[in-house]
Amino acid sequence: MAKKFLMTAEEVMDELGVSRAFAYKLMQKMNKELAEKGFTVINGKVSRKYFEEQFYGMTETNQKGV
Repeated sequence: MAKKFLMTAEEVMDELGVSRAFAYKLMQKMNKELAEKGFTVINGKVSRKYFEEQFYGMTETNQKGV
């Protein structure tokens, strides 16, 4: 099954092993950063790509192993 473009608080919690409150705090911070860059954000969700870049330094090139 393909991963969805946006992550929920539950997914952030599972990925990082943090509480729901802290997951929402992280998501708010990331969404604020994205909004300041001119991107449209949805409260309660965060871009999976941006999340992975922020926490794992992953880019498309890194994910493909190139």
